[in-house]
This record gives sequence, structure tokens and C-alpha cells, in this order.
Amino acid sequence: MSPLGRPASPRETDHLRAADGRIDAIRNIIWDVDGTLFDTYPAIARAFRAALHESGRDAGLGRIMTLARDSLAHCAASLAEEYGLDQAGFEAVVARHYERTRPEDQPPFPGVKEVCEQICRADGQNVIVTHRGPRGTAELLAAGGLSELFSGWITRADPYPRKPDPAAFNAIINRHGLRRDATVAVGDRDIDILAGKAAGVVTCFFGEAPAGVDADITITDFGELARLLFPTDRQRSSFR
Repeated sequence: MSPLGRPASPRETDHLRAADGRIDAIRNIIWDVDGTLFDTYPAIARAFRAALHESGRDAGLGRIMTLARDSLAHCAASLAEEYGLDQAGFEAVVARHYERTRPEDQPPFPGVKEVCEQICRADGQNVIVTHRGPRGTAELLAAGGLSELFSGWITRADPYPRKPDPAAFNAIINRHGLRRDATVAVGDRDIDILAGKAAGVVTCFFGEAPAGVDADITITDFGELARLLFPTDRQRSSFR
């Protein structure tokens, strides 16, 4: 049985083979924040929609979330162009509405805390590389009860190029002394996977992977990841 209550399924066992056995050694996770650790996109989409409403426009939440998953800049540019809005002004209104969103209304995805706790119990480290700012990252971690489970993070305030450039991944690997063959990068976008591969770590896509995303592992819930990393019939030693 797994830490979350059931044995790994055949599909999950296939993921082990897809990772070429490297998952046996995993002790560290490099996490993305938006759409991976935390379910933030619904709140982000509502902020965009509220900004559109101020100018007498509207768009469906599902469409806004699809655009936002590409990037917030892409979402703002696309909607501003479509509705004839000044992009800078539109982004400012979106930011004003999003600032009103409580961190508690953007919870961790189910199973995230359990995986993070297991990593810590295995003498590993949870770290973050995100395009979100440091204050917003810290607020989400605190509201989700995850702060003590993370060793550190790199945010947009740090002097590194954005993903898929691997510079931030390499920096956090070096900063925290992570072994690349004992580390998995988890994210919900192709840029997370591309950055992870370029940094030489195992990669894990969270969600329904679009065509062309070549992650070592694909999961649709974090119970799957827990069962892959921490099957109880496997002896695990301290390894970082």
C-alpha cells in the first residue's frame, strides 16, 4: 500500500519504466508554484474577467485559464488586442483585482503536502523555481501550511532568465547541494519540463500533457507521485 492508501496502478508502474529507473533515487523536488503546488488559475482567471468587466467586455473563465497557462503576459496581450484595450492599463486593473484574492482561496492541490512531507522524512529537500514574486510565493506557502517543508526558492525577483532557460534550476541545485540524479522537477507547463531536462534532472508533468511534451513522468494527481516515489515495499536510505 502507498502512503495515500492504495498500491500503484499499472499505468503508474509504466511511469517508472519511462523514467528509466531513475525515480528509485529521487529525494528532492524542484516545484513550480502556479498550477502545480497551488490551484491559482481559477483566481487569476476571475481577476482577468473582472478587469474585462470594468471595460464592458467579457470572456469565459475557461478560455482565460487556457491563455493564462501559457503565461500571464500572453493572456494579457491576447485579451487586450482582442478587445482593443491598452495592455499596460489592463494589466494594472487585473493586478488590482488579483491583489484582493486571499491566499487561502488558492489552496495547494490535494496530495501536495503529503508528498512534501515524505520528501522531508526521506532527508530530501523541496525547493521552488517560479515566475511568481517572493511575497506572493511566501503568502501561498504560509496559507497552505507548507512553509516549513521548503528549503528555499527562486522567484522573478532573482536575477535569472525565465524558464525554459535552466539557469534558475542550476542555481538552486548548486545553492542547496542537490544531486541531479536524485532530483525531479515538477510542473504543469512545457517550460518546466524543458528547463528540467536542460538542467539534467528527472522531469514530471502535472496534468494532461499536450503533444510534444516529453516528460519522464506524467501524473494527474499527486497521489500518483507519492506512490511512485514512496512505495512501502522499497527500502530507502538517506540520499541527497
